[in-house]
Amino acid sequence: MAAKVGDSVSVHYTGTLDDGTVFDSSSTHGQPLTFKIGEGLVIKGFDEAVMGMNVGDKKKIHIEAKDAYGDPNPELLQQVPRDKLPKDQEPKPGMILGVRAPDGMQFPATITAVTADTVTLDLNHPLAGKALNFDLELVKIN
Repeated sequence: MAAKVGDSVSVHYTGTLDDGTVFDSSSTHGQPLTFKIGEGLVIKGFDEAVMGMNVGDKKKIHIEAKDAYGDPNPELLQQVPRDKLPKDQEPKPGMILGVRAPDGMQFPATITAVTADTVTLDLNHPLAGKALNFDLELVKIN
């Protein structure tokens, strides 16, 4: 039976960038990723790739940035006063901070620049603008 929209599926995966860098893997989490196809819980290209697979099928896919996390949005670069950051660490470009949105949701922000008075945060997803590659194995259709 092939996976289709509305099915809950479990997938083992390894995600890599075009240079071969692994950015995520279900083995790191100790279990397959389980989600319902078509509900938008995973990136579009991943969701679409699983459709039509049967339990035990393996597949390698390449997802362009537009079907993954999209292109970086320049409006998501924010300058914040340095005194608004935690005092326990010296901010440096490349550091990732957890930022809390007004609704309480927390997400990563990357420091891109630091001055004496301000810190520039990139609130884009860290994988925005990057093409992604996945090795997939459908292990269960629930």
